[in-house]
Amino acid sequence: MITRRVQELEYEASPLLGTAHGFSTRLGGVSQGHLASLNLGCHRGDRAECLRENYRRFCAAAGVGGRGLVMANQVHGTAVRPVTEADVKPDLLAETPFEADGLVTDVPGVTLVVFSADCVPILLFDPVRQVAAACHAGWRGTAGAIAAHAVRALEGYGSRPADIRAAIGPAIGPCCFETDGDVPQAMERALGALAGPCIRPDGEKWRVDLKELNRAVLLEAGLEAGHIDVSDACTCCGHERYWSHRYTRGLRGSQAAMIMLEEGR
Repeated sequence: MITRRVQELEYEASPLLGTAHGFSTRLGGVSQGHLASLNLGCHRGDRAECLRENYRRFCAAAGVGGRGLVMANQVHGTAVRPVTEADVKPDLLAETPFEADGLVTDVPGVTLVVFSADCVPILLFDPVRQVAAACHAGWRGTAGAIAAHAVRALEGYGSRPADIRAAIGPAIGPCCFETDGDVPQAMERALGALAGPCIRPDGEKWRVDLKELNRAVLLEAGLEAGHIDVSDACTCCGHERYWSHRYTRGLRGSQAAMIMLEEGR
């Protein structure tokens, strides 16, 4: 993963993904107070004019936007919804009429958007079939293998897993994701042997590596190891650079991960 800078705005991108995309940080926007500065969460109480300017800056920097943005109400599930131009928001602040934690499209110019602030954002792209997907994996979505659901959704468009590239963006690391026993138990019940290497005891608590778990799920789904890029950034450790729900105890903005199929390719 590499850092790109446009004036004061900074975002992360993966050299593996051959289409317009970006993982935002919290740097380079105009929001104020506890939302300073690049808040992209539309339901965090931000001022409309700040949100619009933040989106303008990030979309221009990352080269996304195209014909419009598609977002979902994220519910920590595993649904991956196919979308087209009909699902583009008529306005940034318009209500989103459906729930999903993943989006997939083969329509150039449609930008898929998922939000995070410790959870794992994942962007996928198949350069052969020209299909893209984005998903949000909290610990429940990770246990439910939403990354594999996204791969299956791409296969529905004719993709082969061996052709798919994936980028796992900044998220909370095992250094900071301390849990009670219910989380590792859920992981082990759902993912079996995949979960073990990504979970370790720490006194009466447990440490879980969500990014590595999602990487393991993608490998199990058929992606090649060299086609998966993983950010080494922990959003909680790096709370001055990223939004972290755990560090701020919920008083925060949101990152966005966006991907768009480029026109004329």
